[in-house]
Amino acid sequence: MPKPNMSLKKNPMPSQPADVRNKNFLEVATGYTEEMALDEAMRCLNCKNMPCVSGCPVNIHIPAFIEKVKEGDFEGAYQIISESSSLPAVCGRVCPQESQCESKCVRGIKGEPVGIGRLERFVADWHNAHASGAVEVPPSNGHRVAVIGSGPSGLTCAGDLAKKGYKVTVYEALHLAGGVLVYGIPEFRLPKAIVQKEVDTLKALGVDVETNVVIGKTITIDELFEMGYEAVFVGSGAGLPRFMGIPGESLKGVYSANEFLTRSNLMKAYQDDPTTPIMKAKRVAVVGGGNVAMDAARTALRLGAEKVYIVYRRGLEELPARKEEVEHAMEEGIDFRLLNNPTRILGYENPDDKRDPMNGFVTGIECIKMELGEPDASGRRRPVEIPGSEFVLDVDCVVISIGTSPNPLIKSTTKGLEVNKHGGIIVDEATGLTSRTGVYAGGDAVTGAATVILAMGAGKTAAKAIDEYIMSK
Repeated sequence: MPKPNMSLKKNPMPSQPADVRNKNFLEVATGYTEEMALDEAMRCLNCKNMPCVSGCPVNIHIPAFIEKVKEGDFEGAYQIISESSSLPAVCGRVCPQESQCESKCVRGIKGEPVGIGRLERFVADWHNAHASGAVEVPPSNGHRVAVIGSGPSGLTCAGDLAKKGYKVTVYEALHLAGGVLVYGIPEFRLPKAIVQKEVDTLKALGVDVETNVVIGKTITIDELFEMGYEAVFVGSGAGLPRFMGIPGESLKGVYSANEFLTRSNLMKAYQDDPTTPIMKAKRVAVVGGGNVAMDAARTALRLGAEKVYIVYRRGLEELPARKEEVEHAMEEGIDFRLLNNPTRILGYENPDDKRDPMNGFVTGIECIKMELGEPDASGRRRPVEIPGSEFVLDVDCVVISIGTSPNPLIKSTTKGLEVNKHGGIIVDEATGLTSRTGVYAGGDAVTGAATVILAMGAGKTAAKAIDEYIMSK
């Protein structure tokens, strides 16, 4: 075997040039070649105490899969990852490895950590391109479980239970399985064919997916138990958008990031003659600083906007989005207006709209400049307004991306299900068990909007607890 690669830097990720990719919806990063993957794998020291594994919410045996990559056994590497993760091609693309597994990597002490996420993506893509054998379906154990929501937590829970022989049915409210992976994350970051491949793998394991079923409307949780399910996992996500409560939010051209991205990602509004269009704005302001805000801003640019702003009330160091996503947005020409906070959205009446003449169109967004004061409860310095510093950005579209909350429908239609003040379902952290016997929950429905990998971790935790619960009966 070749000598270890002691380079202090990762192999860079090949990608489309910024001035090309900002005009198309093709995937930005094009992935490692085999040579790059082998070279990057040789940077791993295969530490005995495996600190990287402790940083992974689903506890992938990282040194073991990288060792297989070193040997050129890419399928063996995939099988090791699959023991812990039901969505390796997804995680390799969207997980914040820099704050999780890679943050624990010993190589990061005196240089850059091993590109664990890039290697995971390579391995998953290699498997999807080369695997031809049928998935081995485990023998049935005779028990049935219902999973609500086909996002990362629901798919993970379903996959883990199916591997144990459970008959699992996933109920999805939308017409396509994948949850936030298909409606929230843009095509240029996560191609939908990748998500469909992961869903198809679960179906091959025997998981049934029922779309267009709204739990709480079409069927209730009580009725699921009456249908013979012995346990229910709630992974319904956090699809209820938050707004700022400032004047002008009802104007035409104001979107929640949730709606804006769903129209583009799920309904393909970027295609010619879409069934669910988006206003083709020339100047767009996206309010917020997280990954979703970056996704919305970069989507607006690809939809043809001439100017796109990120408006965020804190500074660059406080941006909650992944560093890579911020860098990509800047490279693509997004204008970051940091330490600014919107105070109202400006508009004019539409005299031709007889139905609602007061529902006008956006003409601008008024902001006030901020400075950072003392730390708040989160530990970040609190933004404070600078009196008299108001100014107006000339825009014809505003996208609000300041967070989401769990939809209250399931709580309002399920007796005995306790939620916190933010609408998140209250669970036992060790098991995912709710206040209702046999009902488990995880992901954004519990925590509010968080990361894909944390949702997957919650799905794994609940699957293990559901198995123990049913077997103990």
